[in-house]
Amino acid sequence: MAFELPALPYAQDALEPHISANTLSFHYGKHHNTYVVNLNNLLGDAAGSSQADLEAVIKDAAGDASKAGVFNNAAQVWNHTFYWNCMKPNGGGAPSGELAAKIDAAFGSFDKFKEEFSQACITAFGSGWGWLVVENGELKITKTIGADTPLAHGQTALLTCDVWEHAYYLDYQNLRPKYVETFLNELVNWDFVAEQLANA
Repeated sequence: MAFELPALPYAQDALEPHISANTLSFHYGKHHNTYVVNLNNLLGDAAGSSQADLEAVIKDAAGDASKAGVFNNAAQVWNHTFYWNCMKPNGGGAPSGELAAKIDAAFGSFDKFKEEFSQACITAFGSGWGWLVVENGELKITKTIGADTPLAHGQTALLTCDVWEHAYYLDYQNLRPKYVETFLNELVNWDFVAEQLANA
């Protein structure tokens, strides 16, 4: 068995006008798929087919320079799959319930969370990711560069925003802050985020 490109949780045009079908055709259909193909080529017969297999590959390769290619491709497969699920049509707005209470407790208010999360995304130098994670039972905002992922650092991911240029350039050009603002206001799937918190 080999790893496969996971199906998108919505149609490629479902996030319009905020993220275009054109962006998704390249981002999902080309970039994400290439990471899957590269990973299978690197692993050969050792490739797995499940989410647990993929996470095991990432953890095994993390920090091992001789496995940098495996880590980069495996982590990007995982990061992208997680990112697609962090969005939905007619998303955004504010969370509710336990998630909202935890965000208020950790950051002071939802507006303060948005400000800090946006800063993490905007200031990730070059290509990377902004994250809301659980670490040692506490909510924390972090950013990773390249393919790096919370899985490699003992953190549980709750939310991510992809700030590699291919995630937004066709729609927003160099306006990364506008893309991040739109992600938070119009796209976040807070139900998915709450589910990750419940399972953390």
